Amino acid sequence: QVQLVESGGGLVQAGGSLRLSCVASGRTFSSYIMGWFRQAPGAEREFVGAISRSSRNTYYKESVRGRFTISRDNAKNTVYLQMNSLKPEDTAVYYCAADRSVSIGRKPGEYDYWGQGTQVTVSS
Repeated sequence: QVQLVESGGGLVQAGGSLRLSCVASGRTFSSYIMGWFRQAPGAEREFVGAISRSSRNTYYKESVRGRFTISRDNAKNTVYLQMNSLKPEDTAVYYCAADRSVSIGRKPGEYDYWGQGTQVTVSS
């Protein structure tokens, strides 16, 4: 069982930056693929990006590639989402998720544990 707690959300102007953090409980954090998803009002939850266990591989939604960066610190049981050049369309609740499987997935159903989410609002 893994518990995930996100933080770092807030209100920012377009073009600004935020860094989200997600801290995991337990001693097996390094055995999980970690992903970030987001959900805007009235929309389905969508994949933002993911990082492999060793940080060797990262994957991003096309619209955030080059602006967002995922990283992890296994010693601190933490995964990060650095978001730069934010746009109003990035406004959503952002969730981190943990996946026990061997390959990185892009669908919410492929992830086993979820945080409670943190709100990101980008004003124009």
